[in-house]
Amino acid sequence: MLLQIASSVESLPAPPDRSTWGIVRGILVLLLFLAIAAWIGFSLLKRSEDPARLLFKWIITLPVLGVLVFVVAPLVAKGGYGGAFVGVPLAAVCGLGLAILWRDNLSSAIANIFGNLYDGGNTPPELRPVYSPALAKRKRGQYIEAIADIRRQLETFPNDFEGQFLIAEILAENLNDLAGADLAIQRIYHQKTHAPGSIAMALNALADWQMKLGQDRYAAQQALEKIMELLPDSEFSAMAAQRIAHLADAQHMLSSHDRRPIVVKAGVQDMGLLSADQHIQAPEEDPARQVADCVAHLEKHPLDTDAREKLAVLYAKHYGRLELAVDQLEQLIAHPNQPVTRVVHWLNLLTDLQIEHGASYETVHATLQRIVERFPQAAATEMARNRLALLKLEFRKRETSQTVKLGTYEQDIGLKKRDP
Repeated sequence: MLLQIASSVESLPAPPDRSTWGIVRGILVLLLFLAIAAWIGFSLLKRSEDPARLLFKWIITLPVLGVLVFVVAPLVAKGGYGGAFVGVPLAAVCGLGLAILWRDNLSSAIANIFGNLYDGGNTPPELRPVYSPALAKRKRGQYIEAIADIRRQLETFPNDFEGQFLIAEILAENLNDLAGADLAIQRIYHQKTHAPGSIAMALNALADWQMKLGQDRYAAQQALEKIMELLPDSEFSAMAAQRIAHLADAQHMLSSHDRRPIVVKAGVQDMGLLSADQHIQAPEEDPARQVADCVAHLEKHPLDTDAREKLAVLYAKHYGRLELAVDQLEQLIAHPNQPVTRVVHWLNLLTDLQIEHGASYETVHATLQRIVERFPQAAATEMARNRLALLKLEFRKRETSQTVKLGTYEQDIGLKKRDP
């Protein structure tokens, strides 16, 4: 048994020479060091403003580093008088030479640590299309050349909204090509990269061009309806519905081309000498006619908030029907996708009408409280809180002041003599 163990021990390979492993390790360390140095040098060379000068510095630095690693380091590690009186001074001389050689780069690297906090450092700027040459050509009347320049930019940035909209604007306003402008706007809203606000702006501009340049109410309405189709349940769709309700009809657009002269009647003589009851006043419109017009308009355009608000005011002020006014305003307040400022305006208007027409303090307080509860982060909430704090003062304004009846006192009491 012992003989078998001894024979197996004798058959094991001899351990490698320590000097061989030291050489291999040194080579690996050198290769790793060279790889890191090459990577750092390439990145610095790529960002350098003077690559030739930087390359010259690296050519000088590499031999110095070789001396430090393979000559000075072993000499210092060995110790003795050679390490103390030769290795250390030689290391100082090499370090001083490297410091002189790289002083500019070292100082700029340290300064960039703090400068990058303000100027962004060496991060390259974001590439963006440049339309200034096209805009200059457009101002000179070179519209086709301007469009060509924009399209060259769009070859690099195919989904850029500014360039595509600028083409549509030139086609519509400068070349009177509404069909081409319509096609350019279609390309915009078929791309999925644009923000909803950009799409709404482009289609609103198309509606403006159709009305102003083409006198085509139907085409303008189609552009606005496209907003409601692409952006449902949004503020943009609500604004588009509002614009549709106020689009000019064909008769109004024709009247701008066929203007009739306005006959101005002779004014009143000596206007400044008229008494207060004789002052000239504008004729008041018939409230019943206004209500009928609003109702007829709302039957065609139920989303017209301006007409509904006007109808609510007429119900309250001319007919004294606060309940009808409240119904109209509640419809506006409950309408979805309305801007916060509009909803706050309607709640404040409802508050004014309630105070004016004798609603109770609790009812008015609840109306103002709705602003605070519904929009706690809005700027108008603080105004609502202030109004709630002063609400009782508003109610006092409508109360009749109490008249104090004075008694009958003896006259000329100060002129009478006292009895002795």
